[in-house]
Amino acid sequence: MKNIVTGSILMGSLLTTVQAAQWHMPTPYGDANHPTKVAHQFAEEIKTNTKGELDITVHSGASLVKHPEIPRAVRTGQVQMGEVFIGIMGNTHPVFKHDNIPFLATNYDDAQKLWDAAKPEMNKQLNKEGMTLLYAVAWPAQSLYSKEPVNSLADLGGLRMRAYSPSTSRLADLMGTTPTTIQVPEIPQAFSTGIIDAMITSPSTGANGQAWDYVKHYTDIQAWIPKNVVVVNTRAFKRLDKATQQVILDAAANAETKGWEIVRDQAKKDTQTLMDNGIVVTQPSTELLNELSVIGATMEAEWLAESGPEIKTLIDNYKK
Repeated sequence: MKNIVTGSILMGSLLTTVQAAQWHMPTPYGDANHPTKVAHQFAEEIKTNTKGELDITVHSGASLVKHPEIPRAVRTGQVQMGEVFIGIMGNTHPVFKHDNIPFLATNYDDAQKLWDAAKPEMNKQLNKEGMTLLYAVAWPAQSLYSKEPVNSLADLGGLRMRAYSPSTSRLADLMGTTPTTIQVPEIPQAFSTGIIDAMITSPSTGANGQAWDYVKHYTDIQAWIPKNVVVVNTRAFKRLDKATQQVILDAAANAETKGWEIVRDQAKKDTQTLMDNGIVVTQPSTELLNELSVIGATMEAEWLAESGPEIKTLIDNYKK
């Protein structure tokens, strides 16, 4: 009897180990996007350095979990880890809105400074939700796609603007457009069916989604530089042995370094791809930049007004 019980325990432990070794990581963007490429490299590094004992399957393009549902799926343990655009979590805590405030950080050095300032509060809030932050990957600066040239906000009046987070919905309102929530895989159909008329997003999203099929103009306003974060369910992470945890943390550090390194070149390549396929790329007029700067100041003020002292500290640390 003792041998049978012992055998059952060993079998149960073996099954638990096998189950724990196969992890799932949903991501919102397709394989052609650089954050997803970094995610695949991250997963492969972990598999290699654990000698296959931890195998993470990257489910790209929202194929396993829809983008807005990824944080909840990680938080509740439906999946062990996932990647999410920071701004999409803006309704859960003001710290997540730092990533979508226009003209707060418009170049990569400032975006890195903003991330360093935001990271402590990000960690704190994610920990409260049962998640652990692993790494962040920046997108190229967000600019304006439209069917017609845009020299001032008046040229956008009454149009339907794609939104993908609480902050981008507010931005669309302040621009005099109608915000319409559309996730990346739905963009081509949304334009072709008239659900949206314009969008602010990265050159990478436009290049990978063949934006030249539905818009003709790209105004390089470089409004902000958003990021994706990869998070892990804290309980799942703590169940791993210390050596495996360290492998994950090391791979995460490498992924973040790689992500920030490649984004600058990626922006240039993807902007050139837009041009090569017939999209007219122009610099914004002084009038448009001035109008957008006023909106950025308004959104920053609103963000601070709705937030606690931790967000003021975040901004103060960033602007030092």
